Amino acid sequence: IGANIAILRGVIRREPDARVLPSGDEVLSIELSVRDVDRPADTVPVVWQNPPTSAFKLAEGDDVVVVGRVRRRFFRSGGATSSRTEVHADTVLGARSSARLRTALVPVLETLSVD
Repeated sequence: IGANIAILRGVIRREPDARVLPSGDEVLSIELSVRDVDRPADTVPVVWQNPPTSAFKLAEGDDVVVVGRVRRRFFRSGGATSSRTEVHADTVLGARSSARLRTALVPVLETLSVD
């Protein structure tokens, strides 16, 4: 048994990109800059499939918390198979929404408990 849980806090580094897939699903792509105190910033690609309407208000410079899972996807590009590792968001919230953050994080963290 395992758990694939990603929790990130960072700043959106460029305007999120919304697109519609051939399946009709909407996808919002976010480039998140995550800076740890003693390390250089990491850039993490985040995708959010069929996000709520409020997600389209996210903008460059927003400080957010992403809760989701890490996935590696494979695709064909230029006649070759390529892959990309990204965080697939279940929730993206403003980092200052402490009550909403607790509500979103409690069930996720409970999946890690080993009784």
